[in-house]
Amino acid sequence: MASFCAIAAATHCIPHTSSFCSKKSPFPKKKVTCKAKNDDHRPEITSKNSENSPGTLDRRDVLLGLGGLYSTSLATNPMALAKPALPDFKDCVDATQPNDTPINCCPPVAAKIEDYVPSTTTVRTRMAAQSVTVDSDYYRKYSAAIQKMKNLSPADPRNFRQQANVHCAYCDGGYTQKGNSKLLYEIHNSWLFFPWHRWYVYFFEKICQNLIDDDTFVLPFWNWDAPGGMQIPPMYNSVVTSPLYDCLRNPDHLPPSVINLDWSNGDVTVDPEVQMKHNLAIMYTQMITQSKTPTDFFGNPYRAGDNITTLDGAGQIEQTPHNHVHAWTGTIVDTSNPIDMGALYSAARDPIFFAHHANVDRLWTIWLNQLKGNNFTDPDWLNAYFIFYNEKAKPVRVRIQDCLDTTKLGYTYEDVPILWLDASTKPQPRAKAKTLPSAPDPAQVFPTTLDKPINVIVQRPKKSGSGSSEEILVIEGIEYDKGNYVKFNVYINEDDVNASHPDNTEYLGSFSNLPHGHRMSYKTNKRFRISEVLEELGARDYDR
Repeated sequence: MASFCAIAAATHCIPHTSSFCSKKSPFPKKKVTCKAKNDDHRPEITSKNSENSPGTLDRRDVLLGLGGLYSTSLATNPMALAKPALPDFKDCVDATQPNDTPINCCPPVAAKIEDYVPSTTTVRTRMAAQSVTVDSDYYRKYSAAIQKMKNLSPADPRNFRQQANVHCAYCDGGYTQKGNSKLLYEIHNSWLFFPWHRWYVYFFEKICQNLIDDDTFVLPFWNWDAPGGMQIPPMYNSVVTSPLYDCLRNPDHLPPSVINLDWSNGDVTVDPEVQMKHNLAIMYTQMITQSKTPTDFFGNPYRAGDNITTLDGAGQIEQTPHNHVHAWTGTIVDTSNPIDMGALYSAARDPIFFAHHANVDRLWTIWLNQLKGNNFTDPDWLNAYFIFYNEKAKPVRVRIQDCLDTTKLGYTYEDVPILWLDASTKPQPRAKAKTLPSAPDPAQVFPTTLDKPINVIVQRPKKSGSGSSEEILVIEGIEYDKGNYVKFNVYINEDDVNASHPDNTEYLGSFSNLPHGHRMSYKTNKRFRISEVLEELGARDYDR
């Protein structure tokens, strides 16, 4: 069984009007360090044993007393400009599967790459996949597009497997950073996640339009954040001979199974109505409670020269629900060889991948429009570019700054009810906020291997000055092998992992990793905003 350890840091962050927090803190910082251990025999992760067989950290839990572990910085420093992290597209190498088996995901060699800026006068509406019936014209068109894509020559970059390999190459070690061949380039676990996938799905859609000679065609989105869409849509599952069907999905999760947006391997199935309620609460928590800033939502900056294995990492939505939809849909029963949606190298081999990511993309539009979020304005984000093959099989270079308005890309999303906007969590019914006097200090617990639930109490720092401050809990120094499926849950003011559920305020959320190739040790942090949580728990004035 894979496992990790954590470093606990106790500091405090006082937001400024720029939403940037200085890394200097008036409070002392407490740290404990550790070495991650892996699998049942728990060898230390070193260059000599990194090839150990993958395992899972299924559903381990962190329970925290009132107070927490505090971070010092949440938002991008507008003065800390370097250069965008860019892929070295001309030097693609073999990627690897999570079990470290090499796999060639490289696209055809490109002689000339041209810049691309979208221009369109027509905006089409992407529809919810669950509304599509298998006897509709839309279903026939989409099926025809995917079948034509699969029938293309394997050397054609628009071929379906070649398109799936795009995700593999960018996600599993196919590219290094431009100008630094010793650093892998990665589009997950950073602020590149949302815009890269937007462009990826966009060109996939353009290829479909081209192959069926219909520029009105748009991809569907899998509306898994609404009760009516919390099953695999019929268009992807009703006809086993359809090009939209994938036999490598988890057989236990086929309809009528309801998706679990916080799923981990081994979870017990609950009543469908209860699961839907939990899912709506998860969406509220991730989109509203935990996504207050661009860094919260998109992920942390990733610049030229940054080592992706030591960054603060993914945004809230990438980890939950994105990762869990992948894991729930794909086959990861055999953890040494997760397949299709269950692992990044193979995820896009399942056509449902593109409906999944269309919904992730839709959440970006909701966060900006309904929830009044903001995109980054950092030039290192705006000027970052990616390279894709377009519908004419020509390589093009696209920049993040040119994909921020979906109407300029020619699409918008069907206006469907967003029920999770009113699905805030509720505290466990108690007479007063619970205290955990028997829990140890973090220094007595960390470093540790998380192979069982742990419970710690951390003294809250004293507030200084006037005005309000945002309290951030941070679990710092999480170490894990990125080839493993990893997940653990975090609770606050709760000592029983079975007592609180995603619709309870005590349940803060989870950390997760979907299996990548190029097995290596990652070290990252996980942050949770807790000011609103403490208020809901009636614990705002507690000192721990």
